[in-house]
Amino acid sequence: MPPPATCYRHPDRATGVSCGRCGRPICPECMTSASVGFQCPECIREGQASVRAPRRTPAVRSAGRRWGVITLTLIALNVAVFVATAVSAAVDGINPFDNQLSRLFDDLLLAPVLVQGLGEDWRLITSAFLHIGPAHLALNMLALLLFGSELERALGRWRYLAVYLIAAIGGSVAIELFGDPAQPVAGASGAIWGLMGAFGVLAVTSRGDVRGILTLLAINLAISVLVPGISLLGHLGGLVAGFLAAGIVVLARRRTELQVLGLMLLAAALTITALTASTVTVLDF
Repeated sequence: MPPPATCYRHPDRATGVSCGRCGRPICPECMTSASVGFQCPECIREGQASVRAPRRTPAVRSAGRRWGVITLTLIALNVAVFVATAVSAAVDGINPFDNQLSRLFDDLLLAPVLVQGLGEDWRLITSAFLHIGPAHLALNMLALLLFGSELERALGRWRYLAVYLIAAIGGSVAIELFGDPAQPVAGASGAIWGLMGAFGVLAVTSRGDVRGILTLLAINLAISVLVPGISLLGHLGGLVAGFLAAGIVVLARRRTELQVLGLMLLAAALTITALTASTVTVLDF
């Protein structure tokens, strides 16, 4: 009769159980329950080493998935421009919170008389990334985060970015057409109103409830009328441009080339209108 098997780790202990993976005898102290039978400590460690630990998603990538890469990039760009204007003010001995008094701010703001009179066409878009003080910046960036993240998911990245930029230009067009030639204007509100216009298009085409967006527009319209210093023209221009841009995206659905062509033509038409309007404005002024 053969001698009884003993645990390979404890030779003084007889056992009738073997590791289900390597076949070596193991005593109760050394056995670990597995899906089938028992395994010894070495096999357990080898199995754990062969399993890859789940990779943690970087915080930036996780935030991009939640809020939208383009939305976060636009917010970062607005914040960066604000910081740059605040630093510019500080260099000139001005309170950084009065960033609108800095030379950099003055170089980027929109005033109709400056666009055609000096040929500074960049102001049509750079003014949409300026903000007067931290409160102005915080309110607009909060609205951009809420509206932009939802619209980016609905339209896709490049379509959403096109709607945003076209709405920003649309706000500048309205100011060029109907605004005071010498009145400086700055802020992302026109582009954000354009996002609300795009939401309206999506709500109508999907037969959703439009009461929420209409109520929000009514509240913001009342604020724009009652609070001094807010450019109602820029808001309405951005709203109309965003509505038109989203309309092109919806009408040309599943036809990417038509969407690109339509958005490019709309952006070109708005830009030409702004430059033509500024010519007339300067002559009248």
